[in-house]
Amino acid sequence: MKKFIIPLLLMLSGSAFSQVSVGTTEQNNNKWTFGGGIGVGFGSQSSFYLQASPRVGYRLTDGLEGGVIGSISWQTSDYYRSTMFGVGPFLNYYIARTFYLSANYQHYFINYKDKYYDYKMNEQEDALYLGGGYMQRIGNNSFMQIGVMYNVLWKENSSIFSSGLVPNIGFVVGL
Repeated sequence: MKKFIIPLLLMLSGSAFSQVSVGTTEQNNNKWTFGGGIGVGFGSQSSFYLQASPRVGYRLTDGLEGGVIGSISWQTSDYYRSTMFGVGPFLNYYIARTFYLSANYQHYFINYKDKYYDYKMNEQEDALYLGGGYMQRIGNNSFMQIGVMYNVLWKENSSIFSSGLVPNIGFVVGL
């Protein structure tokens, strides 16, 4: 069961995130950010993976952003099918536009069906990701982020996820 989560986490962490400002032309006057990510993957046993994670944020200060993030992923193969929804708040702290610290709470709803054994499972799980990383400017208000997060609520023998460690790569526009 946990074996199918490893590719899910790798593809989820590889999704590109972007944020854009809307409203006035002055970046400092507009505090709302919108963005998200999308991921697609293919694997062995005719497996297919699709993921989207929209988010909306608000710049509380120049270096602090808070908001809500959601996630949905769908994975299927010859042997199983799974759907996972997640939603929760996030908080990012930017240090001189070079480094960032991040906290992200997600409550997941997981639906899993084993096609071979005709077994179904519905689970819920909480995750609290803490981490950070490095930001590299790639444009005027654009940054590439490389970091790592760790789910501090992860338990090896009871979690649906195969690991608590989640590397991530993303893009941010409009900071």
